[in-house]
Amino acid sequence: MSTEHRQPEIVIRSMEIDDIAPAYHLGEKLFTLRAFPNLYRIWDEYEIIDFYHDSSESCFSAFAEGNLVGFLLGTVIEKTKKRKYGYLVWTGVEPEYSRLGIASRLFEAFKDLCISKDVVMIIVDTQADNYQAIDFFTGKGFGDAQDHVYLTLDLRKEAAKGDAHGRAT
Repeated sequence: MSTEHRQPEIVIRSMEIDDIAPAYHLGEKLFTLRAFPNLYRIWDEYEIIDFYHDSSESCFSAFAEGNLVGFLLGTVIEKTKKRKYGYLVWTGVEPEYSRLGIASRLFEAFKDLCISKDVVMIIVDTQADNYQAIDFFTGKGFGDAQDHVYLTLDLRKEAAKGDAHGRAT
């Protein structure tokens, strides 16, 4: 009996309607407030449905052994005929399939689509402390990182203060 560890065959393809539910559940598992407390976009069913509805050709799925193990949600924004931007918004890969190049292959599919549509630039954003994403994208040639400051006010804490001071909630 061989003890070789066989890597599963990974298939990347355009997202199809039947991929929405498994991709949503994967995103629900990955993009939690605990893992990313400062997400400015909230992962919910509308994220994936809206991207699929509005930009299905910019959304990709990754499969191993018939199961969805990754996805990418992006869009192409056309400002003018000569100024088109690719915007990569969500990429997720099952943790047990990380380090197999799935995110890279999803990105390459999106990049190829952008090239075919004469896109001049792909934009991504992430939290400043998401070093894994920053390393991934700089490794793909992204540069010119811009500082972006956004502030949050957690209203749950404000409501708790109100309770402590006897205010109605």
